[in-house]
Amino acid sequence: MNDQKANYPDVPIVYEDNHVLGVSKPVNIPSQEDASGDADMLTILKDDIKVRYNKPGNVYLGLVHRLDRPVGGAMVFAKTSKAASRLSESVRSRSFRKLYAAIVHGKPKQPSGRLVDSLYKDSRSNTVRVVSKGTEGSKEAILDYTVLETQNGMSLVLVELHTGRPHQIRVQLSHAGWPLYGDQRYGNGLNKAGQQIALWSVFVGFPHPVSKEEIRIESMPPTLHPWNLFPSGRLIREIKNY
Repeated sequence: MNDQKANYPDVPIVYEDNHVLGVSKPVNIPSQEDASGDADMLTILKDDIKVRYNKPGNVYLGLVHRLDRPVGGAMVFAKTSKAASRLSESVRSRSFRKLYAAIVHGKPKQPSGRLVDSLYKDSRSNTVRVVSKGTEGSKEAILDYTVLETQNGMSLVLVELHTGRPHQIRVQLSHAGWPLYGDQRYGNGLNKAGQQIALWSVFVGFPHPVSKEEIRIESMPPTLHPWNLFPSGRLIREIKNY
């Protein structure tokens, strides 16, 4: 993509038409502007569209869903307000499908299963924790997981999100006893400073906001440690068959 500023990272475009923009988000970039003041996905992509299409004035781009700053992979934006409204409805109706790959410490006892928890977000510390069902301010969090492979005390896990709570995968897997590799916040004591969290958005699927055709945005994790410990073939097959 064309960068308007030299310090903007390259953001690979996976899918684009007049209504939708699907990209592969690099790690350590905020989804939208935050207190850090660092370049964020919305700003980077708006500037890119402005340059590529030589658009005067402000560029519209709607944030449909978020990825935590340290998480990379498939991400979708709306290029019109109508598309934003319809994609948001897809999220609410759960026809907006999200699949993640994660590398966790340990091995789940069951090869697959469902985790259902009540999560509470502490806005002051920007942390999330599992609480008792019915706790004031808590929200239900649901995910399905499948263990693809285990070796060297770690497991490659495929996670399908059914709700989109902040830090959901990180908190639920840690609470179950399988904290993510590199997660300093929810895997304290197991991970070392400087390690990159091993969580990647590998697939986003949704009905096109206008044509209703099924759109698939796919992104594979980098071939870096610890991802390179696990052959990519099984993960690729699972994504294609999803």
